[in-house]
Amino acid sequence: MTGANRFSSLPCGRRSKFVVLGVWIVILLVSAPLAGKLTGAQENDTSSWLPKNAESTRVVDAAEKFVPADTFPAVVVYDRGGAPVTGADLAKARADVPRLKAVKGDPKGGEPPRALSESVRDPVIAKDGKAVQTIVNVKVGDDGWDLLGPAVKDYRDIVQSGDQGLKAHVTGPAGYAGDFSNVFSGFDKTLLFITAAIVIAILLVTYRSPILWLAPLLCVGLALMAADAVVYLLADNAGLTVNGQAAFILTVLVFGAGTDYALLLIARYREELRRHDDRHEAMAIALHRAGPAILASGSTVALSMLCLLLAVLNSTKSMGPVMAIGVAVALAAMLTLLPALLVICGRWVFWPKRPSHGSAEPTEQGGWARVGTLVAVRPRLTWVITAVVLGACAFGLLGLKTGSLPNKDAFSSGKPDSITGEEVMVKHFPAGSGAPVQVIVKAGTQDAVRAALSTVPDISDVRVAGNRPGQPVDGLVYLEATLDAPPDAKRGFTAVERAREAAHRVPNADAEVGGGSAVTLDISDASHRDQNVVIPVVLVVVLLILALLLRALVAPLLLVGTVVLSYAAALGVSALVFTHVFGFAAADPSFPLWTFVFLVALGTDYNIFLMTRVHEEAKRHGTRRGALTGLSATGGVITSAGAVLAGTFAALGSLPLVFVTELGFTVAFGVLLDTFVVRSVLVTALNLDVDRHMWWPSAMARPRAAAAEGETAPRAPVGSE
Repeated sequence: MTGANRFSSLPCGRRSKFVVLGVWIVILLVSAPLAGKLTGAQENDTSSWLPKNAESTRVVDAAEKFVPADTFPAVVVYDRGGAPVTGADLAKARADVPRLKAVKGDPKGGEPPRALSESVRDPVIAKDGKAVQTIVNVKVGDDGWDLLGPAVKDYRDIVQSGDQGLKAHVTGPAGYAGDFSNVFSGFDKTLLFITAAIVIAILLVTYRSPILWLAPLLCVGLALMAADAVVYLLADNAGLTVNGQAAFILTVLVFGAGTDYALLLIARYREELRRHDDRHEAMAIALHRAGPAILASGSTVALSMLCLLLAVLNSTKSMGPVMAIGVAVALAAMLTLLPALLVICGRWVFWPKRPSHGSAEPTEQGGWARVGTLVAVRPRLTWVITAVVLGACAFGLLGLKTGSLPNKDAFSSGKPDSITGEEVMVKHFPAGSGAPVQVIVKAGTQDAVRAALSTVPDISDVRVAGNRPGQPVDGLVYLEATLDAPPDAKRGFTAVERAREAAHRVPNADAEVGGGSAVTLDISDASHRDQNVVIPVVLVVVLLILALLLRALVAPLLLVGTVVLSYAAALGVSALVFTHVFGFAAADPSFPLWTFVFLVALGTDYNIFLMTRVHEEAKRHGTRRGALTGLSATGGVITSAGAVLAGTFAALGSLPLVFVTELGFTVAFGVLLDTFVVRSVLVTALNLDVDRHMWWPSAMARPRAAAAEGETAPRAPVGSE
């Protein structure tokens, strides 16, 4: 197999291809039972998201000594649509108390059902006499995410029975957590089917073959199963934190990135089949030529994801290794299993358009060749205009609202009962009912701290609380206060910040303020810190990989610049769409960082696909000719890859949560922008305008080398040897 190294020949050798297939069959048999356990290994409780050193985290840990751990307050509100409640309504609420206490849950692992209601407060009537409130403290233990959804459903079945004129709702932290849990329940399978359907549709259009799409889909499906298995083993044995968001984004990333790598390899394999009669040799050469680009692309994405380990926010930090594992496994499958399957199947897998030996390469006269010809007329004017338009799109960033997304605005469709309940609750009771401010102080200073907190606006009813009110534990005393502002809105966060300032000023108290609002506030602060730290590191990683791959400095700097410009434009347009089309209230504080990592890493993929081919062709025919040949040869596959990746991320929109919809839309739009505009027009125009200087300081940048390459030589077939 001339021209191919030993590694390239391994997955497609006449005998070794069956060995590779056998190894992956063993991986399938081992992974299948482990992958199904990943859902049970997820951690979606508060502590799995918080930064370790945040003040609210320390309060969570210390408060376990005074109040039951893993307890969520469920706020039950009864009302008559603004009319005064009656004595019968209060009697109904009181009659519901023992039934609420009796609710049991079925823990995972085959354990017997156990009580969920740690305690139920006696119903109280609002000051305006128009509502009744009961608070149920739901103790869920280690099975919180699995139990909250069914528990909240049971609570609603109890309180919503009876007089139809009396409305009852379950809200508060437990109510919202239950609704979120119900949204995620079973969504992993739904997302898998939607993503697979999108990939199949795009592959059918791309290949126009009823057979060929099966090979990449089988490989990516097996890769996802193997990745789930590896992630589960690390979560179960090595302390890797996996939450619901990481699990379903893993599905999208493996499908999208894995299919992209398959498209690039199959495109190069089809080229080589036209030049070589032996399919084993054709695949070996295709791997030898396309393999470095695929490996560099996968490494870029994986290393960019691992940069998230620098984050302090646990939910972001844990995303890094999970995504990196998914990409690494997908990369391994596409460089070993896919070549083996394609060679085993033979040329017939391309039916009805089988690439026969000696046939013409269709990309020479294709649509992307014509695009390149148009760009070549005025390359400088083309890239300047394109950059200006993208820069104008980026101005939409000025309208991007990032910060805490209130629970009531977190659902993109429908109106869960928890939202309706909150709307009723805030009309008649303190907005922070069920979400107390928690304060830990040194014993002996509690009175001084209470006095300080009582002066803070929107903080009321400061009291010594816990299982044994007033009794120190390890020299500490536990206080609670009622928040009179919405706990997930700016006013509530301001109250927490002022409470912290007041408590910290008390001498020798070492007071720390936590609770639900404090948790959200600390998550927001940590997200902004992570954004400032991770983004520069990702850019450096991408720059270094491009420099090593292209053996140049100018090209990597320009390519990173195009990626950043593309990201800013995508985010700017998305901000306008979120506000003026979707009507979303805001974006999660971690949204800019997540979209940056995905768009920059995946956008660099397409840079690598294009520029490695341009570099290869430029060695033989000069940079200008190489730019046009590279575009015509890779334009089609990059377009197909972009469509697949955009489609898989767009599938996230099927989950009715604002954060997920925003992430899916922005990444999908950004990938399409990158594919059709940045990679094909902007980068090609820069290649043509900067010319040989793109490769500085390598020998390809020298005038003598450029002349020797024969840039004015007659056009050769695309990819000819």
